[in-house]
Amino acid sequence: MSSPAEFYNSLPPITKAYGTICVAATAALHLGLYSPLSIALFYEPVFSQFQVWRLVTPFFFLGKFSVNFGIHLLMLARYGVQLEKSTFERRTADFLWMMIFGAISLLALSAIPMLWTPFLGVSIVFMLLYVWSREFPTAQISIYGLVTLKAFYLPWAMLALDVLFGSPLLPNFLGIIAGHLYYFLTVLHPLAGGRNILATPRWVHKLVAFWRLGHPTNASVQPERGAGGAFTGRSYRLNQSSSRSFFPRSLWSS
Repeated sequence: MSSPAEFYNSLPPITKAYGTICVAATAALHLGLYSPLSIALFYEPVFSQFQVWRLVTPFFFLGKFSVNFGIHLLMLARYGVQLEKSTFERRTADFLWMMIFGAISLLALSAIPMLWTPFLGVSIVFMLLYVWSREFPTAQISIYGLVTLKAFYLPWAMLALDVLFGSPLLPNFLGIIAGHLYYFLTVLHPLAGGRNILATPRWVHKLVAFWRLGHPTNASVQPERGAGGAFTGRSYRLNQSSSRSFFPRSLWSS
């Protein structure tokens, strides 16, 4: 078993940076360094007082240290990392662009009064989970060792569990919407003969190259067409068993 330091160093760059900032933000909150209201998404002070940081900071807040915080961090460490290491292998700029597009989509959705939510970190996690579930739709997932289901249904199962644990429904649902929008525009629409209108901009490639994040030069990856036109996910590149547990095995071993 690898040490915590080895595990951390093995994480892909974008997910590692995002998770680290989320943990640091929650730690700073418990140290009393800021108030959640000072980083929440409120559009009025963004325009009237030029508090533009409010368009960024809500994405790095997963809540206070709690069971729900731990679950969402584990979701990021498992499914976000796996997505970046497999489907987006050697495509760091594409992965970063997916997160940027997701953030922009969530800001647009939150501008609708009935869909507004002050923090969007959980939404980003659910967006990554949704995209992962579409890339590996037939993988068997065990939740708490009690229920086994296909990965395609995992976002909805986790949404239901979050509600049972007392979390609000809206952030999770917004993340699923953003994930589906990205997946539709980059996979489903091109499969139907349309054009991928979300090609990663050149400035994102330059940003990745400047910060030396993973692989700045991305190979073009074409989605695969399944027999009869049915789409069952683009790839299974990890060479792992199809049965997957929601929590890492080490959490259950003595």
